Order: sequence, then C-alpha cells, then structure tokens
Amino acid sequence: MADGPEVAARLLEGIVPDELYRAYRVLLEGQGCPPEEESETLGDAEIVTALLDRGMAYRGPERGEVPPLFPAPPHLALQAVLVELNQRLSSEHERLLDGHRRLIEYTPAPKASGQGASRGLIEIVTEPEEIVRLSGALVNAARSDWLTLESYLTECPLQDTVLIEPPPALRKGVRSRTIYESRWADHPIVAENIVGAVELGEEARMLPGIGMKMKLADQSVALLPLGPTGMTGAVLVRSPVIVTALRQYFEMLWERATPIGAVQSDNPLSEDLRAVLELLAQGADDDAIARRLKISTTTVRRRFTLLREELGVASRFAAGVAAVRRGWIK
Repeated sequence: MADGPEVAARLLEGIVPDELYRAYRVLLEGQGCPPEEESETLGDAEIVTALLDRGMAYRGPERGEVPPLFPAPPHLALQAVLVELNQRLSSEHERLLDGHRRLIEYTPAPKASGQGASRGLIEIVTEPEEIVRLSGALVNAARSDWLTLESYLTECPLQDTVLIEPPPALRKGVRSRTIYESRWADHPIVAENIVGAVELGEEARMLPGIGMKMKLADQSVALLPLGPTGMTGAVLVRSPVIVTALRQYFEMLWERATPIGAVQSDNPLSEDLRAVLELLAQGADDDAIARRLKISTTTVRRRFTLLREELGVASRFAAGVAAVRRGWIK
C-alpha cells in the first residue's frame, strides 16, 4: 500500500495518543474491521468513537445495522487530527484569556493613594489551616519554577519523627530548588528526607544561616512568614515588584549555598592566602589588606594571583563566591 504503516508512522506517531495510534495502525493494516470484531481488534467503544470523532476512520457505505469501520488515508487522518487539535487549542486559549481577564479584575492596578491600592497584591493570612492550603495551592500553580527557603526554625523541638516533605511531584518543565539551613543536615531523619527529595528531582543546597522561610512560584506569587516559622501568620504576595526582588534574593543565596552531595576537598589554602581571601570577600582593596596584614601591596597582589589560579576565577567577587561555596571561608 502506498499509504501504509510506514507513512502512518511518519505522519501520526507522537501526534495522537499512543493507544489511539495503535488502534489506527491495526485498522490500517487490516484495511478495515467488521463491527463484530471491533472490540477484540481495536479496543473498547471509546477508542472507536475517538477514531471516528478525529476523522481517522469512517463507517463504510454498506447497509446494515452497523457498517464496517475503515481507516482514513494517513495524510487525511493527520489533516483531520490537526483540525480537531486546532479547535481544542483555540478553546483552551479562550479559557486562558478569560482566566487572565478575571485575574486582572481581581487584582486592579495600584492607585496612588487610598485603601484599595493594594487589594489582591498583598494578603495577610493568620489561620494555620489556610496557610497550609495556600502552600499546597502555590505548588500546583508553579509552571516553571518552585523555589523554597527552609530555615531551621520549627513550631516544636526536633524529634525523630520530624520530616521535611519531599518536593512536589515535578511536572515536566517545573524546576524545584530548595535552600536548607545547614543545621538540618545534623538531624539524621531530616537529612535522609533531603537526600530522598534530591533523588526525586529536587535541586538542593545548604547555607549556614537562612533568615526566614519562603515559598515562591514562578515570577508571580510568594508566601512569606510573619513569624519565625510561618505558621502563626503569613503574607501572600502577588506584587510583581516585590516578587521579582524576592527571586533576586533567592538567587543570591543560591549562588552562595553549597550543593547537596557536592564533594568538597580539604581547604588547600595556607593561612596567609586565607587571610587575604577573607578580606577580599569583605570588599577590602589591596591597600587596606596590606595595612591589615602588615604586608606590601605587591605581596597582596601576588597572593591574589595565586588565589585566582587555585579557584579558577578572574575577579575578586567571583573568588569570594567560589571560596564560600567550597567552604573555605564563611
């Protein structure tokens, strides 16, 4: 056949659902199917209905209670599928636009003054159950990024039963990243859960000190604590300006944090090099470092050259960041 299984594979495979494609292939290879054999050969009635609705098959002209089923040629089947898909996408697009319109109506543009200026942009929540619900809703709302800060503070003392939940089931295209306060690693049960979360696909890093908890979905909404743990009160933020600033804050911490499972070698720096590096990381210039360490500026620059070679960086700032990530300085 000119329009046989090879052509069908080239045109339809991956475009239609696998189960539907397999039924079409069977129908094509058999050059049709009598009604009494449809369920056994092709599958249940829903498969047959789907083939007909998408234009991938048609009923023959023969007379009878139920005419036999025939496959449309692959190129016509693809054309019919594309028409159906386009109609469905148009409908989904309308729903998307309607959703955006509703959100805009719910979140009006801020006014210069007045009590209604922040309606929808900032929301304070004090009920613990509602905070938990909002946290779960944020996870489901994320479409590209899910960012979390996990400070060490909890509502109750750490016990063997305390668990950090693994990341949400990652949808395709959603990147989940969490920065944990380093003290979590000292609790064996929690540490085990963090490792399990990483195995499930979370990207995780450790930082010695984290000032607060935070959850952030994409570039649209964030949940911040009003108290140390976030369970006595929280702020839901939809303000684009504030959310952007919070993302930038997270990214700065992410650069400083140490990846979970990263292999770190012993600090190879001498005391002299470490002293220069610590002052560089504090922003001191060559002259200030020379005065503090009572050495010449030429010696400072020579030691900085050695540091750059050891860390594989080109600038002072990059040297400080790289040293912190390796645990050479705090």
